[in-house]
Amino acid sequence: MRHDAVEGKTKVLVCEGTGCVSSKSPEIRQAIQSAVRGKGLDGRVEVGLTGCHGFCEKGPIVVVEPEGLFYCRVKPEDAKDIAASLVDGAEPVKRLFYRHPVSKETVPYYRDIMFYKKQNRVILRNCGIINPEVIEDYEAQGGYEALRRVVGKMSPEDIVAEIRKAGLRGRGGAGFPAAVKWDVCRRQPGGEKFVICNADEGDPGAFMDRSILEADPHSVIEGLIILGYAVGARRGFIYCRAEYPLAVRRVRMALDQARRKNYLGEGILGAGFDFKVEVFEGAGAFVCGEETALIASIEGSRGMPRSRPPFPAEKGLWGKPTVINNVKTLASVPPIITRGAEWFSSIGTASSKGTAVFALTGKIANSGLVEVPMGAPLSTIIYEIGGGIPNKKNFKAVQTGGPSGGCLPAIQLELPIDFDSLQAAGSMMGSGGLVVMDEDTCIVDVARFFLSFTQSESCGKCVPCRVGTRHMVALLEKITTGKGTEEDLVKLENLALMVKQSSLCGLGQTAPNPVLTALRYFRGEFIAHVVDKRCPAAVCRDLVTFRIIPDRCTGCRQCVKVCPTGAITGPRSQPHSLDQSKCIKCRSCYEICRFDAVAGEAIIIVS
Repeated sequence: MRHDAVEGKTKVLVCEGTGCVSSKSPEIRQAIQSAVRGKGLDGRVEVGLTGCHGFCEKGPIVVVEPEGLFYCRVKPEDAKDIAASLVDGAEPVKRLFYRHPVSKETVPYYRDIMFYKKQNRVILRNCGIINPEVIEDYEAQGGYEALRRVVGKMSPEDIVAEIRKAGLRGRGGAGFPAAVKWDVCRRQPGGEKFVICNADEGDPGAFMDRSILEADPHSVIEGLIILGYAVGARRGFIYCRAEYPLAVRRVRMALDQARRKNYLGEGILGAGFDFKVEVFEGAGAFVCGEETALIASIEGSRGMPRSRPPFPAEKGLWGKPTVINNVKTLASVPPIITRGAEWFSSIGTASSKGTAVFALTGKIANSGLVEVPMGAPLSTIIYEIGGGIPNKKNFKAVQTGGPSGGCLPAIQLELPIDFDSLQAAGSMMGSGGLVVMDEDTCIVDVARFFLSFTQSESCGKCVPCRVGTRHMVALLEKITTGKGTEEDLVKLENLALMVKQSSLCGLGQTAPNPVLTALRYFRGEFIAHVVDKRCPAAVCRDLVTFRIIPDRCTGCRQCVKVCPTGAITGPRSQPHSLDQSKCIKCRSCYEICRFDAVAGEAIIIVS
């Protein structure tokens, strides 16, 4: 490749989202900068940082522009080779290219990697492209043009009408139409109103909102300012949990930059519109993702929901009309204003417009942050973007919508991903968690895990959630230990329906979803636990035993290294043995063995 043929500088962009930072990406950037100077290239090679690209599983990521070379799993010691590849006529560092999980073919360019090629990035449009700490990078991508158009040419009524025409629905949970909230608040009498960005992302395995705030904070801030202008608010909050320190730091930095440019403060862009934003750091309570609990937290009270109506748009923060929107909802607003409602509504389905962002995790080859048009089938996300199930395992289920979502089986692989289709299947869009499970997953244990999470996060205000979820967890624990009965399954299902129908807020109302969908689609697995007293997936400790198959064991000693109790012994290159009296059934040996020499076998408990 010849860099002297390219106008301008070559850019080496190092991802510094949380995932890559945890793997030393700041050190990598510094090492590349030093190596570039050592090669005398600093005059025409610029080394910078970006936020999260979404492909967290392949981090740390380094991209070379304008070619679009994509290097993954980079280490500080790779810096010299990367710098050397920037010399005219030099070859790229091929060992750092992405390798397809199935074909094993190397893919050198960002644009050709299936993980990115199949996405449609609207909300994530700037993530991994701009430096989130430089406002001019955001402006160069058209940032704050929507705000200029709004304050210069549009009335609040015009803005609400445009959002309604676009069909934007809230990306934080149930998919409530954004324009309805905005219009209700706008019409409320009184001068003081508030707008809040809900960035209290607490789902296990979810990192969408955090990554957006880290990679493109100005898009969220711009959306919040436009919301404030539309409803007549002069004050806004970004409610972000304190355990997201990088997101909080970059948001504060972005707010300072926006004030200096007069996008915030008094007389914004000469339009006579005053608006200020402050960051409120939450303590990490999952229930504070619920609107009224979040409001209580900002007010200084314990984060607990209240009965509705009145809704926050009528009576919210400190009793004043308040609109609360999720990070992804607000990030959708600027492109709707600049590109038009017709453009946005042309993406997606009749009732679910635009795109959906998911944190794709679990038993999947390519985990990370993905964005697809509403209505895309699950199979596209799992097998094309996600690269399929590793280790030649079979797909078993996918949990959508976080701990409050449902477990959908293989027969639902062609289900379109949109608000209504997921709800009809017994699950939900939620905030966008998507956890893939393979054949080695016990659905009963998964239901127990997610329900245990929501039970521990319950604020305890209402009896159905506080007591009902605790009894449900107890029943599931009884089933996973081989002590359950068919009568317990009836109790579990009835209790789940009661909790769902009578809980005060969304946490309790959706907490039973994993259990109800598991019973709906995987009842045979529950029957195996309570009737046959066995775990078909060999996961539940009281219903499984592990043994080593001598004919397959190569004596590599990997299982010996990971066994926490010393239960596995044997000389190198000879079959090992497993002492059942010491085995705690942690599955470490089963999961690390590359030769299928450790067998997990269901044991039958005789009642």
